[in-house]
Amino acid sequence: MTFGRVNPKFRLEDQGIEGLESVHYNLIEPALVEAALKNREGTLGRGGAFLVTTGKFTGRSPQDKHVVRTDSVADNIWWENNAEMSPEGFDALYDDMKEHMKGGTYYVQDLVGGADPAHAIKVRMVTEMAWHGLFIRHLLRRPERESLDHFIADFTVINCPSFKADPAKHNCRSDTVIAMNIDRKIILIGGTEYAGENKKAVFSLLNYLLPENDVMPMHCSANHAHGNPVDTAIFFGLSGTGKTTLSADPDRTLIGDDEHGWSDHGTFNFEGGCYAKTINLNPEAEPEIYATTSKFGTVIENMVFDEETKELDFDDDTLTANMRCAYPLEYISNASKTAIGGHPKNIIMLTCDAFGVLPPIARLTPAQAMYHFLSGFTSKVAGTERGVTEPEPTFSTCFGAPFMPRRPEVYGNLLRAKIAKHGATCWLVNTGWTGGAHGTGARMPIKATRALLTAALDGSLGKVKFRTDANFGFEVPVDAPGVPTVLLDPRRTWDKPDSYDRQAAKLVKMFSENFEQYLPHIDEDVKAAAIG
Repeated sequence: MTFGRVNPKFRLEDQGIEGLESVHYNLIEPALVEAALKNREGTLGRGGAFLVTTGKFTGRSPQDKHVVRTDSVADNIWWENNAEMSPEGFDALYDDMKEHMKGGTYYVQDLVGGADPAHAIKVRMVTEMAWHGLFIRHLLRRPERESLDHFIADFTVINCPSFKADPAKHNCRSDTVIAMNIDRKIILIGGTEYAGENKKAVFSLLNYLLPENDVMPMHCSANHAHGNPVDTAIFFGLSGTGKTTLSADPDRTLIGDDEHGWSDHGTFNFEGGCYAKTINLNPEAEPEIYATTSKFGTVIENMVFDEETKELDFDDDTLTANMRCAYPLEYISNASKTAIGGHPKNIIMLTCDAFGVLPPIARLTPAQAMYHFLSGFTSKVAGTERGVTEPEPTFSTCFGAPFMPRRPEVYGNLLRAKIAKHGATCWLVNTGWTGGAHGTGARMPIKATRALLTAALDGSLGKVKFRTDANFGFEVPVDAPGVPTVLLDPRRTWDKPDSYDRQAAKLVKMFSENFEQYLPHIDEDVKAAAIG
């Protein structure tokens, strides 16, 4: 039995997926919410938001991601970062998953990844859970309803949380699996209800496909000046660095909060929605994002709430610190209608330095930009994970190593070439600690960070006097509008400057040791920046 709008020549049975009890094609938001409630997948919250928990997994499972090793991709994959799966293992996995699906009800969404038609891919998402269909309908781009009559997917993603993989039979690590077969144009996800796997599977796929077309895929947010897409800024950053918060500037137009491409035409969003962290979400500091948590269809993941009133507790991390909300881009009032911008005029690399060493902002040369892009530094702090008692460095190359199928230098060289061609100015912004490490110092004031970003984006910061940082060699402004001068020199914010010097030497050594892996693959000027 089938329901909904679909190309009659492109049903699941046409793809070899047979024996299902019923298939719901391209249901819109109200129908998906109704189905999810009927299936008891979650709870209706305030304003019609959908409240759900994801069980055992409240985050991604990067160690369970696999790429199928075939002749056509073997020389292109960064195998040190991507677990391989044999074609035979994948074939057995696919056959067993299809057998497991028989007699079940599934939800299909035919969607698009990429706002630029020249580089977009058509994706069919097949989900066991109705709310996963709602989630991915927010996060990918929704084609016009009429086009569904002729929709044929380039790639298909099947997500079946109730299916458990067999590591011995399926050539995987555990009973949780994410397997990408580029030759067969299929991605299989099993054993996890965490919805973020759906969107990151597509992102990983685009990260493989787009470099072949000279398009730079980026784990970044992006915005542009109101009415002026030429004045575009992109914000690279790992989780917790402020990527979503800082790009959601009411004085600028939001292009997107997480995944973008940079082509010969400019910047474009891969997605049609946002997936924002909600822990400690503040209605005053982030009013637009906060407002989405009580809008119809917003998916609220792993948040504690009052059973009677459905009031959300933004401070309770009992379930996870990775609590999130997923919503369509149009829920943000200043979001771009096209999700397309110009070539980046400014590139912001965000880091949360819990060591208290890095300045609040620094200007980078193109070689330094490649160095910090390949480094992808941020830090964990005490209390975030069991056993972490002092700041620990995290180096995730290209600010998104788990989603990078190709070697880091592929993306680094693409970024460097585009910076050179289009003349972008690069900045390193520390949203972490100042006046001491985590536990001693204080978090960088958000007001100062916003003031520095505003000055960087409007060009005024480029006109002030700069000094050369003794540890990293980049340029740091000596003064800036609305920012205390002492804040711009982190050494001066510490009570004991010699303690700062020891901490700085420690962090520089960490950077150097991490970067040794890239030295055989990079140019001399980037090597010099690494030493700098």
